[in-house]
Amino acid sequence: MDIGSFYNVSSKVIRDAAENSSLKDIGTHTGEFASIFDKAIENLETTNSYLSDAENEELKWALGETDNTHELNIALAKASTSLQYTVAVRDKVIEAYKEIMQMQI
Repeated sequence: MDIGSFYNVSSKVIRDAAENSSLKDIGTHTGEFASIFDKAIENLETTNSYLSDAENEELKWALGETDNTHELNIALAKASTSLQYTVAVRDKVIEAYKEIMQMQI
């Protein structure tokens, strides 16, 4: 007995939904996962940029090229906050991955 008739869903409807799904686009970087992955990469690049800027400001201050400690403190605060945010996101992703791996199929 076909259970599709109970829910008024035919296999053609399911096939059409699967063909139009964004999940098939993951490999071509146009799906939702790819969008999240691209944002994560962008976040890592921003964090790296802030850390580099902070290091450059520290070098300028240490070499005596600048006396402005305000810019140094701002650069260090940006780098610290960005790194904390990135680590928090990483921890949440790892936690979600562990939960998914513990699911029973």
